[in-house]
Amino acid sequence: MGVTEDQVSTALLADDGTWPSARRQVLDWLVGETQHERFVDNILVALSERLVAAGVPVARVSLHFQTNHPQWRGARLLWRTGLAEAEVDLYGYEIQHEEAFLQSPLRVIRDGVDALRRNLEEPVTDPVAEASLYADLRAEGMTEYVALALAHTLGKRHVATFSTKRSGGFSEEHLLVLKDILPVLSLVTEVRLKNVMARTLLRTYVGPHASEEILAGATTRGSGATKSAAIMVCDMRDFTTLSSLWPRDYVIELLNDYFDALSGPIEDHGGEILKFMGDGLLAIFPLSVPTACADLLAAIREGRKAMAALNAKSAADGHPQLGYGVGVHLGDVMYGNIGSRRRLDFTVIGPAVNVASRLESLTKDTGQPVLLSRAFVEHAGCEADVDHLGAHILKGLAEPVEVAALRLD
Repeated sequence: MGVTEDQVSTALLADDGTWPSARRQVLDWLVGETQHERFVDNILVALSERLVAAGVPVARVSLHFQTNHPQWRGARLLWRTGLAEAEVDLYGYEIQHEEAFLQSPLRVIRDGVDALRRNLEEPVTDPVAEASLYADLRAEGMTEYVALALAHTLGKRHVATFSTKRSGGFSEEHLLVLKDILPVLSLVTEVRLKNVMARTLLRTYVGPHASEEILAGATTRGSGATKSAAIMVCDMRDFTTLSSLWPRDYVIELLNDYFDALSGPIEDHGGEILKFMGDGLLAIFPLSVPTACADLLAAIREGRKAMAALNAKSAADGHPQLGYGVGVHLGDVMYGNIGSRRRLDFTVIGPAVNVASRLESLTKDTGQPVLLSRAFVEHAGCEADVDHLGAHILKGLAEPVEVAALRLD
């Protein structure tokens, strides 16, 4: 006759009817001593070590989270015996179509099963149908694998897995310990995951620097600061015509490729993209960085090479070529929260931004893809790289602006 769960629970009690101290300490630590730890991977390592100390023979523990990230579908945090730090692996959206994931026990848990237990000491009857994960675990010497659902709010499901090298696998007592800590582990991980998601979403939609300002408390309308910056405004040519002639999905894909080509170099060289405006973008390079102007010019040149590669591919596919114009100026900008009482935008405004925007518009008339103000040229010291086009009247400005075209070839 098998031992019932009630009998096991009773067996786990000490003589005085209390939980054994080691097991109790794991729960007490999760509840009362993790509030100052920001990172889930550190909590994973500490939890695994405490489980071992409590007599639960885990040799491999992993946490699997789905994330709201434009590039990554989710993350796996992994601890093994002897690791002082957890391994963190990110995986993209393509994984959900791969055979290894479709056969994975993780998919079973995410599809609604609360627990899965696999005896790895049993003979394999159908190697083809078996998840590749199990073969990997056997190769590591694991004898049993357990996957449990981590239930977060609003129906979000993530996964915790526990593996052991103990002969015979986990005992029923060990499993009760793991199930006992699961609700608390769900709460502890959800708080950290939401913090990461908030930071990720802010970085995604307002950029890394603005997101840090907002997280630090810059959320009041009108709050902000004056910064000196090199300003770059970029806009695609003939986007309206393009979007009316080609299917919507193709236009969106092409627009994303266009932004990838220009945005990557901007961010790689320390620029901050403050917003995408339809088919255009606004970016700044703070002059507090001594190389800001040189960085901006390097970003423009690398972006041009990336656009050339994109256009070559488009031409080979029989698709249209993309043109664009860039206006560059520098000066003081107001950097902060602007908007209505309920809807704010963290951006830059000021006359210097207007000049950069007008220079971008002027590229259409001059036929030059990149126009720089004289103020930028003098500050950057790039006289040898430009052709001066004289003074131009820019819309909305009382005084003409000296303009130069950047030599790109």
